[in-house]
Amino acid sequence: MPNAKILSEKQAIVAELTEKFKNAAGGVIVDYKGVTVAEDTELRAKMREAGVDYFVAKNTLLRLAVDNAELNELHDVLKGTTSVAVCEGDPVAAAKVVAEFSKKVAAQQKFIIKGGFVDGKVISVEEVKALADLPSKEVLVATVLGTLIAPVRGLATVLDANISGLARVINAIAEQKGA
Repeated sequence: MPNAKILSEKQAIVAELTEKFKNAAGGVIVDYKGVTVAEDTELRAKMREAGVDYFVAKNTLLRLAVDNAELNELHDVLKGTTSVAVCEGDPVAAAKVVAEFSKKVAAQQKFIIKGGFVDGKVISVEEVKALADLPSKEVLVATVLGTLIAPVRGLATVLDANISGLARVINAIAEQKGA
């Protein structure tokens, strides 16, 4: 039986991990075995740029945290060396950075995606990779807004052309009457 101090420290870690899982819009579980220090430093810099929280934790503590966050289906992937990338705002951000880095080091058979989750639902490796191929949230929002604005812009152009045409006709009539 561990002493009280160690037990309370582990309970605090589990509580922190639980909050990260609960607050995350999306996340990816990875086997990071074989990643060099230089590669890890580069990866962590990219994670920070994308607003992704990347960390390594013991599988035992992660299992307790995913149970608390009701992501029990992740138990199967919590074996071996495990790191986690989570993002609160954009569910695609973690998957994008992880998939990009995974492709970069794919030849060495290191940094392998084990699974992931989006909005409280566990997803497979294939779904993580498909998620990574999606455009970012900002691009999707801009596309939708552009689509919504297009008919209004077209209507404004047509109305402007009709009013301009009407003004030319009235001006031509006025010139004929005045001549």
